[in-house]
Amino acid sequence: MSAARAPLLLLFDIDGTLLLTAFREHREALHAAIRRVYRVEIPERGVEAAGRTDAAIARSILTLAGVPDERITDGISEFRAVCCDEYAHRCPPDLTDSLAHGVPELLEALHTHGDTRLALLTGNLEPIARLKVQRAGLVHYFPRGQGAFGSDHEDRAALPPIARRRAGGPHRPWRRERTVVIGDTPRDIACARADGVHVVAVATGPFRPTELGDADRVARSAAEIMPALLDLAR
Repeated sequence: MSAARAPLLLLFDIDGTLLLTAFREHREALHAAIRRVYRVEIPERGVEAAGRTDAAIARSILTLAGVPDERITDGISEFRAVCCDEYAHRCPPDLTDSLAHGVPELLEALHTHGDTRLALLTGNLEPIARLKVQRAGLVHYFPRGQGAFGSDHEDRAALPPIARRRAGGPHRPWRRERTVVIGDTPRDIACARADGVHVVAVATGPFRPTELGDADRVARSAAEIMPALLDLAR
């Protein structure tokens, strides 16, 4: 990565990318919030969650439960607040055991590199995302006021432009060619493609490398992310 060029803005997903085993409490909080706000039970048939925002997952569950779309939309702000409250009560006090192998070393190397900027890009609601990285010991790598979250927009594809505006300013967003989404699902790849930014997929989540082939680079572990970034930065 050349110091003569603009830094790379690196937008990290959380679940399946930074953390591997922090899903259960989050899922329970989301379900509890649906019950509290909409007064319905969770259908036995599940919905696809990987790479989606919390509100989009909730909408799919509620639609499956027969809740009209207008009622879902009317309650979505309350759902977000209640979901964060429910997660705060459930989140384990220490998530360091959930870290993907090699993530602390990768983030420290990037943090000290000098020509990268780190931010989060996740479907998690922001208070949930911030609590996860705090309890995983990563909070100092991801400054507030940066990145994009499921609380910013229900559509995951809308998040990279939001993160670029926050990094560069509303009238001059961070340049697409110097922005990289790092995630573990096809939806991470799709949201990067929708904004025309780079994407490195890491096969530490539920998808195999062959299922992530539409990314610019595919890493099998956190240790392979740095070489992929060096390659993209040339």
